[in-house]
Amino acid sequence: MEVIFIKDLKNQGKKGQIKNVKDGYAENFLIKNGYAVKKTKENVAKLEHEKAKKAKEDEVNKENAKKMKEQLAKETLEFKVKTGAGDKVFGSISVKQIKDELDKKGYKVEKNMIDIDGSISTLGFHNVKINLHQDIVATVKVHVIK
Repeated sequence: MEVIFIKDLKNQGKKGQIKNVKDGYAENFLIKNGYAVKKTKENVAKLEHEKAKKAKEDEVNKENAKKMKEQLAKETLEFKVKTGAGDKVFGSISVKQIKDELDKKGYKVEKNMIDIDGSISTLGFHNVKINLHQDIVATVKVHVIK
């Protein structure tokens, strides 16, 4: 029996994949537990509609990410830190602090999107990468001052 997966199932299939499986397995496990539906004309049409809708959404998200990348390139985030002897910084700038500062400036960025190479624990300018989309990465300048 051919089924269309509606959820990812490890080592079996990904969402949207059409696969031929044994009848008993399809009826008693995949369909019963909501991992798949039978392949019918209606379900294939629904799958195609969802793929087209997702592609359109992805295109809109990509355009928004490009605009945000241009805006973020102009931004410089300043962090004032305490220093000890020889301008040694106490602690370091965290992903959460960068996220909070971006939120204050009106950018909607999640913590898992921010990529710091090493740690920001010295005075001066540092570049921080922000993964806005699967193939769009913005760079923000972080200025650490005392």
